[in-house]
Amino acid sequence: MIESENRAVVGLLDRLDDSFCKAVDLIVACADSGGTVLVSGLGKSGLIGAKIAATFKSLGIASHHVHPTEAAHGDLGAFRPSDCCIAISYSGETDEVVALAATLRQDEIPLITITRGGPSPDGAGGGGRSSLERLATASLTIGHVDEADGSPAPTCSTTAMLVLGDALALAASRRRCFTDDDFAKRHPGGALGGLLRPITEALRFTIGKNLSAVPDHLSGSEALSKAETGVRRPGALLLIDAKTGILTGIFTDADLRRLILKDPGQIERPIKDLMTRSPATLPHTALVRDWVQMVRETRRDEVPVVDETGRPVGLLDVQDLIAMRLVQAD
Repeated sequence: MIESENRAVVGLLDRLDDSFCKAVDLIVACADSGGTVLVSGLGKSGLIGAKIAATFKSLGIASHHVHPTEAAHGDLGAFRPSDCCIAISYSGETDEVVALAATLRQDEIPLITITRGGPSPDGAGGGGRSSLERLATASLTIGHVDEADGSPAPTCSTTAMLVLGDALALAASRRRCFTDDDFAKRHPGGALGGLLRPITEALRFTIGKNLSAVPDHLSGSEALSKAETGVRRPGALLLIDAKTGILTGIFTDADLRRLILKDPGQIERPIKDLMTRSPATLPHTALVRDWVQMVRETRRDEVPVVDETGRPVGLLDVQDLIAMRLVQAD
C-alpha cells in the first residue's frame, strides 16, 4: 500500500507545468489583496480540502473549507471578489462541486481545480477534459491513479491531492516571504511553537539576574564560592576573561564530581586549568530548535549563550528542554 501511494505522489512531478505556476500566482494575488482561499470538495475530497485549508492558514494565508452542498444553501455569501477557490474532485464530475464552480465562474472568481485529468471513466463531460477542468482558471491534475491494493475507497488519489494542495500552499508562502518568525506567531503553543521560540525566552539562568560570570584567574574553590547565588544553583560555572568579559570556559557539576573523586586537592588550582576551554555556545539570536539540535548532536547538558561579542548572556540547562517535552531524558 505504501509503495502504491508513493508512486502516486512521485507521479505528480511529471505533471507539474505552467498551470501550477498560474495557480500559485492566483493564490498570492488573492492573499496580497486581503482575500481568502476557499477550498471545496465532497466526501473524502472534502476532508482533504479541509486539511489543505488548514495548511494555508498555518502559512499566513487566510483560508477555510466550504462544503459544496452548503454553498448552494447560503454559503456562497462567503465568497468575495478578492477570493479564489480550489475545487477538488477526482473525476472532475462531482455534481455539487461542478455546480459551485459554474456559479463562481459566472461571478468571475478565480478557480483552481484539482482532478485526475481528462474525461471521466463513464464518459461524462465529453471531450478531452472533465466539466470541472473546463471551468477552471488554472487546472491541476494528478493523473489516473490506481488505488492501493485495488481498494474501491480513495487512498492513493487522496494522498496525491493532499500533496499537491500542500505544494501550492508552500510555494505561495515562499513567494510571499513567509518566515519562521511568522510561523511562530501563529503557533505559540505545542512542540512547534516551543521550537520556534527565541532562545532568550527559555533562559532561566541569566547573567546579572541569577547567574554570575566568574573570572578564570580564581582558584576552583574561590570560583565556586563566588558563583553561589543562594537560590537554585545552575549546573555549571561560566568562566570569563577578567579584562574583556569574554567567555573562556565552562566548569560543570560533572567536572567537579570527577575532580573530587580523583583528587580533592585539585580544587585549589586555578579554575582556568580545570575548566573546558572554548566550549560550544549558542548566540543570543538562536531559536530553541537550535538548542535541541545541539543537545541531540553533542549530548551537552549545559550550553552557554553569548552575545555578538562573545560575552555570556546566560546558561541553558537540558532539564528545561525535558520539561518542555522537546527532548526525552536518557
